[in-house]
Amino acid sequence: MCAEPATGGAVAEPLGVEDARPRASLRGRRRPLFSLTIIAVFVLVAVLAEVLSPGDPAEQSLGLRFTPPVWDEKGTWAHVLGTDGLGRDMLSRIIWGARVSLTAGVLTVLLASAFGAAVGLVAGYYGGRVDAILMRITDATMSFPVILLALILAVTVGPSFVNVVIAIAVILWARYARVMRGQVLTLMELDFITQSRIAGASAWRIIVRHLLPNTLNTLVVLITLQIGYVIIVEASLSFLGAGIPPPTPAWGSMIAEGRDFITRAWWVSGLPGVAILLVVLAFNLLGDWLRDTLDPKLRQL
Repeated sequence: MCAEPATGGAVAEPLGVEDARPRASLRGRRRPLFSLTIIAVFVLVAVLAEVLSPGDPAEQSLGLRFTPPVWDEKGTWAHVLGTDGLGRDMLSRIIWGARVSLTAGVLTVLLASAFGAAVGLVAGYYGGRVDAILMRITDATMSFPVILLALILAVTVGPSFVNVVIAIAVILWARYARVMRGQVLTLMELDFITQSRIAGASAWRIIVRHLLPNTLNTLVVLITLQIGYVIIVEASLSFLGAGIPPPTPAWGSMIAEGRDFITRAWWVSGLPGVAILLVVLAFNLLGDWLRDTLDPKLRQL
């Protein structure tokens, strides 16, 4: 009789099958190259706008109005992306508009996240009446339309970059407060928080040394995702005339300026729209990747 191989009852798997899922999951997380490249390009363009811009974005030349992009038979290399209805160079305006949009997005998100995270940490830690009051304020803030607030500020004070940042940040902080509060409530049930309280740690120490570091992953992901949202809101406000006032180039106002000429000069509205699409898509993809990478539950898949 032939002796059977000692396998312990286990069925041998083909080579490579065992690691198929982890490797597939790892490949699925190695996707930020596109988003990081797009973000890096636009950040570089915004920082070096003075150097990269081929001309003054506010310089008008009515004789060159509606010059098509260079790939069109009527285009010229003097205006690679064409000109708008006032003869202003579209490439220069898109470059300077990148600085406006990215600055507004990053500044607004930093202000809103700092205040909202603080409110969420305090509400989640203390609970009770403090939590109830702060969350009712948060709910009321989330129910107020950011577009309406910006329009009110534009009518009463006048449209400006500062007013746009304030209008969006005043509403946006509530989202961070709600998410952070939920994270803190989960952490408050864990043993290390109870041990810190028993050891006599102050509320400030527990919030700063224990709660905040354990919620940073969620905060970073939310910040990344919200930058794209803020850029869209800022563009919408500029489109409506309640955002960045002219002659400052802003992607939203550029789209508004070309909406009446979409059939004869599509590039006036189309090219700023493509810029918004690329930046928002890049930040959303990066946020999704960060969420999948930083979430310990997803890392185990």
